[in-house]
Amino acid sequence: MKVPGDINLNGQHLLRKTETPGTDNNTKVWILKCGTCSLIYGSNATDAFQRKCPNCQKGKQGLEIPIERNGEDWSREEHIIAFDLYNRIPFGKIDMSNPQLHELAALLGRKVGSVSYKLANFSRLDPYHQARGIKGMSHGAKGEEDVWSEFRNQPDAFALESQILLSALSKKSLEEVAEIETDDLPPAGIEREALVKLRVNQSFFRRRILSAYDFRCCVTGLNIPPLLTASHILPWSQDQKNRLNPQNGLCLNAVHDRAFDRHMMWVEEDFVIRFAPCLLSATEKTEESVNWLTQFEGRQLILPDHFKPSLVFLKTHADLCQAKFG
Repeated sequence: MKVPGDINLNGQHLLRKTETPGTDNNTKVWILKCGTCSLIYGSNATDAFQRKCPNCQKGKQGLEIPIERNGEDWSREEHIIAFDLYNRIPFGKIDMSNPQLHELAALLGRKVGSVSYKLANFSRLDPYHQARGIKGMSHGAKGEEDVWSEFRNQPDAFALESQILLSALSKKSLEEVAEIETDDLPPAGIEREALVKLRVNQSFFRRRILSAYDFRCCVTGLNIPPLLTASHILPWSQDQKNRLNPQNGLCLNAVHDRAFDRHMMWVEEDFVIRFAPCLLSATEKTEESVNWLTQFEGRQLILPDHFKPSLVFLKTHADLCQAKFG
């Protein structure tokens, strides 16, 4: 193991090197993460290459994780990275037991409690939580206000910058951090760069929507993330302003996403699901294959606790569907 991102033979990932003295002579503490149980712990640089996880592999106890930045003001870059995580986890799971908070704290050199406090405090400026009366700390940091302002004014640029900063912090590629597909990307160049930027923003939206719906399809309740899609109510290509607006999204399984996109499914103002007449009157030949799709006719959407879909956006989409299919 030499650089962050390396993995030893026991599946332990090197997250970060520090300048904090270890317990061996003339060595420093490195921060490791178990690839199996996600435990994060400190290790002497001299034995990191052979370390086993103290939790699931019966390895020796880890060293204390350095918190060099504890007590220091949060930088703009740290605020942006923390805001990205705020958008990737359900609000009710912002607590000190969440392994994602532990990993970010280890990367930033801060206490887990400090990261948890920062994420929870973003809620005081979140329009959704303001409407619910959740205020966070009454006197939060100005950096939190600046981040929200940047995101509101330039969401695409902000989302891209957040992934670039996280890439630099974690020593991972931008594509890996943003969890985007790369197999079909062209070789390095202007075209690839443009496609990567587009997919980074689409990935930001996907993770924001799936976390809001707690990783469940809002029609069926399916909770297998690889089979879920963050569907735009108003199309990505037609409404730049609301591309990353979470109230312009629904978490759908792949089949209902296609029906919604093709205007064969819509949602009425009372959040009731409707299907096009051509689906509801399926012939005997297609009945069996269509029954599963349309069995949710007349049911209500499974609404998220955070970022309920905009009724205005849903009505715009429903009007288009009804004009097309009657």
